[in-house]
Amino acid sequence: MPTLRIHKYNESKTHFFTLRVVEWINIFTERAYTQIIIESLKFCRKEKGLLLHAYVIMPNHLHILASAQNKNLSSIIRDFKSFASYKILAS
Repeated sequence: MPTLRIHKYNESKTHFFTLRVVEWINIFTERAYTQIIIESLKFCRKEKGLLLHAYVIMPNHLHILASAQNKNLSSIIRDFKSFASYKILAS
């Protein structure tokens, strides 16, 4: 799923994202994959300025309610998706 384009005048606002697994495969039923998502979100909060308001991990997708401290939310979400998918595929 491509990273959403967020207009520059909306970068500092709170956004709702739904990120899905390709072909809706139920991979988040495995604890190891769920932990990768959680650790990646923690890293983005600590190091990238992600303000995570809420999230829900479903068997084949996740919902995120978030904003950014430094107004580059689209970059943070892009990096999160890239890193998490890399770690999942490598495990």
